[in-house]
Amino acid sequence: MFKTLRNAFKIKDLRRRIGFTFLMLIIIRIGAWIKLPGVSKDVYNSLFGNASDSMSLINAMSGGSLENMSIFALSITPYITSSIIIQLLTIAFPRLEEIARDGETGRRFITKITRYVSVGLAILESTAMTIGFGRGGYLTYWGLNVKGILNVITLITVLTAGSTVLMWIGERITDNGVGNGISIVLIINIISRMPQDVKTLFSQFVKGKTIAKGTLAAAIIVAIIVGVVLLVVILQGAERRIPVQYSKKLQGRRTFGGTSTNIPLKVNTGGVMPVIFADSLMQTPVIITAMLGKGQGTSVWDKIMHGLSESYWFNTSAWIYSLGAILYVLLIIAFAYFYTAITFNPLEIADDLKKSGGFIPGIRPGRPTSDYLTSVLNSVIFIGAIGLTIVSIIPIMLNGLFNANVSFGGTSIIIVVGVVIETLQQIESQMMVRNYHGFLSD
Repeated sequence: MFKTLRNAFKIKDLRRRIGFTFLMLIIIRIGAWIKLPGVSKDVYNSLFGNASDSMSLINAMSGGSLENMSIFALSITPYITSSIIIQLLTIAFPRLEEIARDGETGRRFITKITRYVSVGLAILESTAMTIGFGRGGYLTYWGLNVKGILNVITLITVLTAGSTVLMWIGERITDNGVGNGISIVLIINIISRMPQDVKTLFSQFVKGKTIAKGTLAAAIIVAIIVGVVLLVVILQGAERRIPVQYSKKLQGRRTFGGTSTNIPLKVNTGGVMPVIFADSLMQTPVIITAMLGKGQGTSVWDKIMHGLSESYWFNTSAWIYSLGAILYVLLIIAFAYFYTAITFNPLEIADDLKKSGGFIPGIRPGRPTSDYLTSVLNSVIFIGAIGLTIVSIIPIMLNGLFNANVSFGGTSIIIVVGVVIETLQQIESQMMVRNYHGFLSD
């Protein structure tokens, strides 16, 4: 990794792109500390003091902006949700799928729709957040009066503008920086919370202990983190390669084809999306309940919310809430199959192979090839889903058993490792293009 970065700094264009990316990241971190107007200071102690665990994932993805009640409190989540919605609609509507495949023009059209949907979602989310804070008594002015209405309008406008600015910065990083800008915005927010988490772990398990116990605790923590990271790296790079053979064709006096290649099926086909889907589905009602100032009682609804909240899982004093972890695992597996089904079409691949004269050795072209790909894909998806489950559950289990109150978990680690690998690959590919002269050059 360091060798790649060192070599990249030797190229002027890449050095400029890396510098631009760092500049945008600095702007993001500055914005994460600019406070929202009209929010009472008590929000930090009351809201997050009681419900910070249930909002840990959202807060981590916003880089602490949600806890700080900054202008970037919504983070980049509206754009991510918008991208997922448009991707699903592209699969559902053939006309939209046709537009998406229409080269650069289609890509620009889909990007424009994604932006509009993202702004709409930002308005909805900021409105819901503002109303929730208002009902919880966290706003300076609230009610059907001039000051209350102006305060609500101001908050909605600022939150929407903050999310839109992050979307704009992400697109600028994509165009003028390195890697996928939206992913880089997300990763800097997650990384910014990790020093605080390391400090929390040190204070809880190392500080005040004897040298032997402190060293052992630190070694165990480092081993767990390194082990999870290595598992994510293996999961991200693992793939099943299906061999493909192309038949020979005789055109005139020349023979074409006869080459061999393969179809790479990634073990973690859905990436981090199944985990994000599962987290969002389970945490949304918990967050809404917390914003309304509820969820801390003993009613049936409160107990259900405790079961959906990761902070109550694997608690030795209340194992019943760990049933939520079972639902969480099932959702990850279900979404792994669902997301792969909408992004990978075995029938289309089988048809393309048949048209180009390709075939899988031992498998007849057409429908048998599609059935074979589906069978292999189902096995690969299950392995990937189990790997995602292990990576996601281990940090949650340790937090519950040892009461380690940290914001990063399996989801954050998957995102960070995946984005780092993707960014380094893009830097290496750009370096390769700039250093390649071709066979016609001197």
